[in-house]
Amino acid sequence: MPDWAARPTLYDEAMNRAAATDAPGNADQGLRVAFFGGSFDPPHLGHLAIARAARDALNLQKVLFAPVGAQPLKPEGTLASFDDRVAMTQLAIAGDLDFAISLADAPRPGDARGSQPNYTINTLKNLRAEIQPGTELFCLMGADAFFGLRQWHRAPEIPFAASLIVASRHGQPLNKLQAALPPGLTIEPFPAGDRNQSGTQNSSIDVRAFVIVNPAGERAPFYVLPGLDIEISATVIREAIRNSSPTKSSGEPGSAALQTMLPAGVANYIRAHGLYR
Repeated sequence: MPDWAARPTLYDEAMNRAAATDAPGNADQGLRVAFFGGSFDPPHLGHLAIARAARDALNLQKVLFAPVGAQPLKPEGTLASFDDRVAMTQLAIAGDLDFAISLADAPRPGDARGSQPNYTINTLKNLRAEIQPGTELFCLMGADAFFGLRQWHRAPEIPFAASLIVASRHGQPLNKLQAALPPGLTIEPFPAGDRNQSGTQNSSIDVRAFVIVNPAGERAPFYVLPGLDIEISATVIREAIRNSSPTKSSGEPGSAALQTMLPAGVANYIRAHGLYR
């Protein structure tokens, strides 16, 4: 049995650490926690950059990295196993106390092959039921995921299960936000304007704040980080490793991709386990 399977989630452990390290001045406001789901096949420096930007811009106490068992919109599955992706993600976030692994999107019990899809709306509702009162839950995603939101299961409910934080990516500017929203949802400027002050004094990250409104009149905050320009993608990394030949300096395939786009621990894991070749 893999190590993660013995523990249904690392959520409680992550929340205990967050509560213990929460600044006294924020205690009466509750924790601010972001769920960051994805394949993480493999986790790379772009993922870390998005998480750090969101943390610094919105004063998050914890970002939960949640490798997904099976994505409904990726029927071909992942190249690395769930066990490998969890292990790599743990290595990627090692040393950063504001980041933690969540197994909320692990394969379901009895689904060893990960063939049953994990739906974000179900995961967020489960997390919402578990978190302590007063905790503010966010859902962090890149622009590529956001522009596919209309295809997600029960998509109109997602912004109301957790406030969305969307980070721009290279070649995917965050314009035409309304067109990307599921039918029935509308976007309005935040009452205080479309620019929100950073949550930390030392952060210069631009945050655009909006409100998403559904036909019932419910309103949910919606945050955009438009200034990021991250060119790294897991697809490019996998292709670079698969298509490259051993270099003279290291004798390992894909050395350039491993060194420039991945945390060192993840690069070493990929080499040691011969992934993506």
